[in-house]
Amino acid sequence: MNLQAPRLRRTRRVNDAGKEKNGPRLTLLAFLVVLILFVAGCTTDAEGNLVAPAVAPAPAGAAQPAMHRGVPVGFTAEGFPFRGDPNAPITIYEYSDYECPFCARHVIQTEPALLAGFAENGVVKFVFRDMPLSSIHPNALAAAIAANCVGEQDIILFWQMHDRIFRTQNEWAPREEALSFFSELAQELGADPTQYGSCVANSETQLARVNESLSEAQSLGFTGTPSFRIVFEETGEAFSLTGAQPYDTFSEWIETIAAGGTPQGAAQAQQQQQQQQQGDGGLPYWATAEGLAPDPDRPGFTVAGDMYKGSSDAPIVIVEFSDFQCPYCSQHALTTQPILDEVFVNNGEVMWVFKHFPIENIHPFAISASVAAECAAEQEAFWVFHHRLFVDMDQWSRPDNTNYFMELAAEYELDIDAFSACLAGDVPVLAVQSDMQDGAPFVRGTPTFVVLAGGEGRLIPGALPTDQFVAALSQMLAEISATDSDG
Repeated sequence: MNLQAPRLRRTRRVNDAGKEKNGPRLTLLAFLVVLILFVAGCTTDAEGNLVAPAVAPAPAGAAQPAMHRGVPVGFTAEGFPFRGDPNAPITIYEYSDYECPFCARHVIQTEPALLAGFAENGVVKFVFRDMPLSSIHPNALAAAIAANCVGEQDIILFWQMHDRIFRTQNEWAPREEALSFFSELAQELGADPTQYGSCVANSETQLARVNESLSEAQSLGFTGTPSFRIVFEETGEAFSLTGAQPYDTFSEWIETIAAGGTPQGAAQAQQQQQQQQQGDGGLPYWATAEGLAPDPDRPGFTVAGDMYKGSSDAPIVIVEFSDFQCPYCSQHALTTQPILDEVFVNNGEVMWVFKHFPIENIHPFAISASVAAECAAEQEAFWVFHHRLFVDMDQWSRPDNTNYFMELAAEYELDIDAFSACLAGDVPVLAVQSDMQDGAPFVRGTPTFVVLAGGEGRLIPGALPTDQFVAALSQMLAEISATDSDG
């Protein structure tokens, strides 16, 4: 979750801009320790992969590496699994979380084309690195250990396990305990069950390897998944790309880097990440004065690409991370928010900003609702969609919910063709993913509210009762007023 470029509408996490250096200085770490109140709060195989005829591993001592689906596979000198020519001119390091829905989207939809387009011809070597975000994906670490334990037996087994874990994500992610599921997967793939079981039971080595990847990701400024580090081996120059980007974006970047150029937006991204690593204390872009400014080209959006209501000059800004299928979020939206709007937002005292944080492992239809809301926002209908999605939660919380979204769009007299095209595209999905990466370092549940006021940032984790929310904001406004008077 890198801090994002203001002009890409949160749809492509490619062009990152530097942070706002003026105004209140607060790191996301501070958000974690300053709390107001704590409350509840693509021929294909059977799995749909593009495949070439399977080739068995090369015999011991052979010059050629093992092959899997027409691509060389192996382990790097550091012990990390790769696919592609070991001597490829470009290496892409993928930092990923097995329980992250956007990581699964990348593996299932984009990665097969990338392997066919750039690994089979020796242009790119793809290296997989674990980055389980355990705070929001509780089974991700177990999945990483399971894949690595299978990898101890055979590199091809690793990649088979890797693919199966991602493709079965919806089956194991909701479980309280997923190790038995992974054990069954390993046996189905032909892994030695005794060796596998011993590895899982004594997983210190695997855990250390995962932690090494996590630490490296953090040192690179990555806080969300999937994130990619693209290295041009001839010069050692590296570029960072975050999010489950479409194939065309990867293709543009790879071709530009292979030609010795710099991808569009990469310089800004590197500058921003360097600022993060240096600990400059700046706010994330979406929370700066520049990022929160109204976008003159998109009514109802901030420059950072978030939907908002209220005055941009308000002394208090509240950024809400929410999930349309979360009952506590619904409680807030339908009970508390109308009072807050009446008392604080409508009179210019609070600017309210919305960011998506669908927790798919417990709310499997929340992402589709967020995508629909983003498509409505493109036609200036976000807030009416927002309200109805919470009111009608039971009506759309099902697999075949597209008809509901289309009917709602028709009810609000939106351009149906444009809305339908939006639902089928990558733009709204990337926008939702962007928000999730923004909140990943500190959001532990939904709703979570980031309150920016008086040079400080605070968290309200959970659906605070209306009277307590009103009291807290009233007190903050009084403090701001008193400070202004003293000044």
